[in-house]
Parts: sequence; structure tokens; C-alpha cells
Amino acid sequence: MIQDQLLRFIRRRNALSIATLEREANLPKDTIAKALKGERKLSDKHVESLLPVLTAYGYSPELFEKARVVSVINHKGGVGKTTTTGYLGEAIAKKGFKVLLIDLDPQGNLSQIFDVDIQDEKQVYTSLVKLQDLPSYQVADNLYICPSDIELSKAETELINKVGGEQRLKILISRLSENYDFILIDCPPSLNILTMSAMQASNSCLITLLPEMSALKGLNTLLERVSEARQIFNPSLQVDGIVFTMVRNNTVHNGIKDLVREEFNHVRIFSNEIRHLIAFQKAQIEQIPIRMYDKDSEAAKCYDTFCAEYLTLF
Repeated sequence: MIQDQLLRFIRRRNALSIATLEREANLPKDTIAKALKGERKLSDKHVESLLPVLTAYGYSPELFEKARVVSVINHKGGVGKTTTTGYLGEAIAKKGFKVLLIDLDPQGNLSQIFDVDIQDEKQVYTSLVKLQDLPSYQVADNLYICPSDIELSKAETELINKVGGEQRLKILISRLSENYDFILIDCPPSLNILTMSAMQASNSCLITLLPEMSALKGLNTLLERVSEARQIFNPSLQVDGIVFTMVRNNTVHNGIKDLVREEFNHVRIFSNEIRHLIAFQKAQIEQIPIRMYDKDSEAAKCYDTFCAEYLTLF
């Protein structure tokens, strides 16, 4: 529906002034604001007036034929990758976008965060080996998840012997891409066939980085693998940037962040960081999203501010 597409475009373009759009389209005050909140529908006349204005700002129907697919990656564990996939997805969904999370880590931690009860064969593993449609469970308004558990570990060897093993995730995502605005993939902490499959299916990668030397050492290798993936099988693959996670206010973390900015100045480093906060651990122990645990917590605000910065890319 065209009015839904127009509203999705406005949400993605955070820099657009709602008041300016309403003035340029000769719409009554708060018409767009209320539509964005779901308090009203845009009439056909409103859409007719708004369409040329948004087209001048870069809108086209083709922008919304498929979701933006993002692989959240790092080949080291314990660097906030799963947390970022889940809570960034939650923050994006809160802004009105329809978001699908794909748990591609055999540990299944993303599925555990949202307390998904996997039913029979309705999980990523079965879809990959049998080429069945990816299942989705709704976990919040506008937020859905394709879950996994330890069964997915078998896919690492089985896909090697399957026809088009690395392409299967891309095929499955293409079947449902038009139903979502964003698809975030939580990749395993390794550069195995699952991670390669995710990068083949994605528009871009988001790198989570704990500012400690052990996590920093493999960053060059990780970026080289993304570059190789771009050259070999996905020329359009981009690096959205690096987000610092589990950040503590001490000289070690501050020094390593400065080092990353200096040595990797060709890569976007997001200014908003995810701090080391106990609320993240408490929410995960209770297996509820951070907003449900405490929407006003500093932890939730970390992802709200990062989300706002991240969406400026689109």
C-alpha cells in the first residue's frame, strides 16, 4: 500500500522535518505525525499531495520491494553480537519498522533472549537442509524471530554436501524479504559456512567490537573476509560500520577505541556506544527483551540512541 511505503520512507529519513513536509505538501498540521503514530490514516488526497514532495527527497517504490538484510558479525564470542542483534532489532521495530531477526548461531542465545519455545521442526536448521520456508515467531509489536538451537550445529557440515549450500539462506530470505523492512542476522562467532551464507544473503554487515586487545586483534582478518565475500559472491556487500559494545569508562577501553579510530579510519565508527550495564545481564537471565525489562533503563537508552544513529544510514 503506497501510504505505508511513504510512512516507511519518512521513518528511515530521520533528518526530514515533519513540519516541513506537511507545509510543502499543504497538509494540515500533525497529519503526518499522527499517521506515523498509527492514530490516523492518510487519505488518498493526502497521499497525492505528499508523493511528489517525498519523491523530490529520494522516495521511489523500488526502495521497499525488499528488506534491508544486515549480518551482525564478529568471529570472536562474547563481544555483544547477539545482544546487539536483538536489542537493535527491538529499537528499530519500536520506530514502526517491521523487523525479522534470524538466529544463525547454534548456541541459540538470541532465541533464548526472547524466550522462544521452538516447536518441532520450526527452526532455521530444518529450513536450510530441507529448503522449507523460514518460520517466524512474533515476539513484540513489529518484531519477529526465526529461532535456532543446537540442531543448527549439524548444518555446518551438512550444507557443505548440499547443492547450493552457501546460497540456501539467501534463497530462503528472498521468499519473505518483501514482508519486512529490516532483517538482522545473528551470526556465529566464527567465519564458517553459516557466516559466509549470511554475508552472501546480506546487503551489509555490522561489526560489534569489545574495546579490548583480544577482540581487536582479529579485526583486520574479519574485514578481509568481508572484502573477499564482496569480490567472490556479493559485490554489493557493504560494511555499515563498527559499534563498540560492553564499554567501560577506563583508560584501557578509551585507549583501544582511539587506536581503532586511528588504524581503521576507512571504516565508519559509530559515535554511540553500548555501555557495560548490569541491566543487559538481568534481562537475559529473565529471558525478556530489554524494553520489557525496563524501557527507561540506561541499557535501553543505549540502543535507542545507537538505533537513531544507525538509521541515518538509510
